[in-house]
Amino acid sequence: MIVANMTPAADPGGGVMKHVANFDLQITDDIRICGMRLLRAPDGRLLTYAPTALGGRRAVTFSPQTTAAIVDAARNSYLELVTADDRSNPAAA
Repeated sequence: MIVANMTPAADPGGGVMKHVANFDLQITDDIRICGMRLLRAPDGRLLTYAPTALGGRRAVTFSPQTTAAIVDAARNSYLELVTADDRSNPAAA
């Protein structure tokens, strides 16, 4: 599983869930899900959501174990991105 094209969200939104970033998820060499979202819950947890189909119906679902692996991979990718973009961080220079 590979997280690709991680991009911070331009607008986190004003709702309960804050939109943190968008990314693509390479499941296998043959399967890529584009437009995944990384969100922050009010309690600080990060959650991922697959894109929805017309009418708001879920386009893709994952088992709890796969969901946990996706969240871990997306979190790591996001933290690498924001650390690299933080010019005040000596480790990012």
